[in-house]
Amino acid sequence: RNWIGRSEGVEMDFPLADMDGSIRIFTTRPDTLWGATFLCIAPNHPVAERIVQDRAGLSFIRSKYGVMEEKHGLFTGHYALNPMNGERIPIYIANFVLMEYGTGAIMSVPAHDQRDFEFAARYDLPVKVVITPEKGTVDVPPAQAYEEYGVLVNSDRFSGYRSEDAIREIGEFIEEQGLGRRVVKYRLRDWGISRQRYWGTPIPMLYCEKCGTVPVPEDDLPVILPEDVLLTGAGASPLSTSEEFLHTTCPACSGKARRETDTMDTFVDSSWYFIRYCIVGEDRDLREEIGKEDSEIRYWMPVDQYIGGVEHAVLHLLYSRFFTRVLRELGIVAEDEPFTNLLTQGMVCKETFSCPEHGWLLPGEVEDGRCGKCGREVKRGRVEKMSKSKKNVIDPDFLIQRYGADTSRLFSLFAAPPDRDLEWSDKGIEGAYRFLNRIWTAINSYADRLVALPEKTVVTAEGPAAAGLYRKTHQTIRKVTRDIDNRFQFNTAIASLMELFNGISSFKPEGEGDLQRLRFSLRSLLLMLAPFAPHIAEELWRRLGGKQSISGEAWPAWDDEAAREEEVELVIQVNGKVRGKSMVRAGLSDDALRKIALEDPKVRSFTEGKEIRKVIVVKGRLVNIVVGK
Repeated sequence: RNWIGRSEGVEMDFPLADMDGSIRIFTTRPDTLWGATFLCIAPNHPVAERIVQDRAGLSFIRSKYGVMEEKHGLFTGHYALNPMNGERIPIYIANFVLMEYGTGAIMSVPAHDQRDFEFAARYDLPVKVVITPEKGTVDVPPAQAYEEYGVLVNSDRFSGYRSEDAIREIGEFIEEQGLGRRVVKYRLRDWGISRQRYWGTPIPMLYCEKCGTVPVPEDDLPVILPEDVLLTGAGASPLSTSEEFLHTTCPACSGKARRETDTMDTFVDSSWYFIRYCIVGEDRDLREEIGKEDSEIRYWMPVDQYIGGVEHAVLHLLYSRFFTRVLRELGIVAEDEPFTNLLTQGMVCKETFSCPEHGWLLPGEVEDGRCGKCGREVKRGRVEKMSKSKKNVIDPDFLIQRYGADTSRLFSLFAAPPDRDLEWSDKGIEGAYRFLNRIWTAINSYADRLVALPEKTVVTAEGPAAAGLYRKTHQTIRKVTRDIDNRFQFNTAIASLMELFNGISSFKPEGEGDLQRLRFSLRSLLLMLAPFAPHIAEELWRRLGGKQSISGEAWPAWDDEAAREEEVELVIQVNGKVRGKSMVRAGLSDDALRKIALEDPKVRSFTEGKEIRKVIVVKGRLVNIVVGK
């Protein structure tokens, strides 16, 4: 919304005081018109060329054009007339006024715009207060701009109006008096899509000396990129080096014509590629899909989940919405929006190292806090996004050679939620490596015994430890499934797998029933581990007797009844402070939990002799006893 920049306001002309012509301004705050004490125009405004005598000064302002941090101005020596009160106000060229937005000129109201206030202070320009708070006053002269709405003062017939009402009334007054008009402006501008490169969609336009610019006929589309181009890197469009491509015939007069040699911005393609993916066959034409109720596009669209960097949030995603709206109006898609859900992933970050002599250093070039090249002390920088320029990167070949690809994947997914930045840790990857090794060792130690077991569909646990492991496995399947499917919380899913494996490691099977439970837990663990560490999961799956690739197996299902805890920990509070904890049978009623809490010996020492005003039960988890003094 901010990037499109919709603004409602008035547009009006400020006549030049000492020559013909005027300067058109746009303002969203017509309630401040009486406070305008100077005008600022962009360095490339048409009036600037007419009225500026100081060419060197104008060149300096142009050199600072668009640099918002520094405000530079040049007095033109000329004045304009404020149409609301007839006052002569000076005209300045200012580097912060953009020709691309509004009219390239602004009325400056230093009392009610902080940027104008700072400019006026720098060039000793008058400040006129025309709005005061509804409650309170504004110092005269003010110490800073008052930018909020308020009550108008020093504004002729509109003095005493509230800003909200004045904006509407003044807009009507300006139109009635023929001083201007109410308009809506946008920051959005035409999209210049031409690029001077080879790899892109050719722009289907021809240039004929007789007919001018002529579009390529639809029957000749698409225009195919030539292959005999010279990629010189000189800056010109590579397509211009192909004589066969460049020279063609005008479809209107059959005379000589040349093709457009620029190609389209790749954003043009990335704005709708996902729609083209919905229909199979390179010869299929999108136009054939117009109005088809059983269209494959209508079946697959919109995209269920989009994953991309936050840098695409404005350009690519906005362009995609534009294209989707156009294709909807053509009847090709039925949806207004291209994507149902958006996930913007975080960045991988690492600390930086720099040497006074050799600049940025790779982590491997630092030895005991000193540069491995010259021995000088290294400066540790802040943790930043990994980049080749600052060399705070990790060599993936080294990681794979030392730890394997699975370890790298597992750590990257475990170290942080996917939408947060991840700080790379050598200790963290060592931990992931140890975890996978423990799984490898455990399964190989049991593999022969587990493979020899008969496949049973119903297993009776032989002891409470086996029952607990079975319950923990179903709980883990439920949590991991929900973390992956609904929340993309891969880090918490992996943490749950680690927790399950801890339970497996401490389990000591004593009979066939226990081994059946252990095999079920290990198989479930591998099925859930496979998306994160596919290679080791595949190897171990076969080691446990898997007949086909683990990627072809069904995802494990949980049983809510099997996952139900037999006992839960009940936290007991007195006036909000924890005073006791008790293990209770799962599923007890609120009355039963209330009774257990009130009769707990530790808790009674905090309630005896006091008035029990209320007992609050949070289902199955907590009881809070509220007592009087």
